[in-house]
Amino acid sequence: MTNPFEDADGVYVVLVNDENQHALWPQRLPAPAGWTQKYGPAGRDACLEYVEETWKDMRPASLIRAMD
Repeated sequence: MTNPFEDADGVYVVLVNDENQHALWPQRLPAPAGWTQKYGPAGRDACLEYVEETWKDMRPASLIRAMD
């Protein structure tokens, strides 16, 4: 069995949680509770590019709010 998270030819989505953390997720798997789809479905490389372009501050949202 191949790892669905490492399939170069797979179809993925980008999920985001309440802390603005991003996750690359195989489209065929249900999203875990607390995560919403923000991008996709698309190829792995396109999803990774989306994450790189949109997730500039990797600190959890609660930490960013606390530091403001």
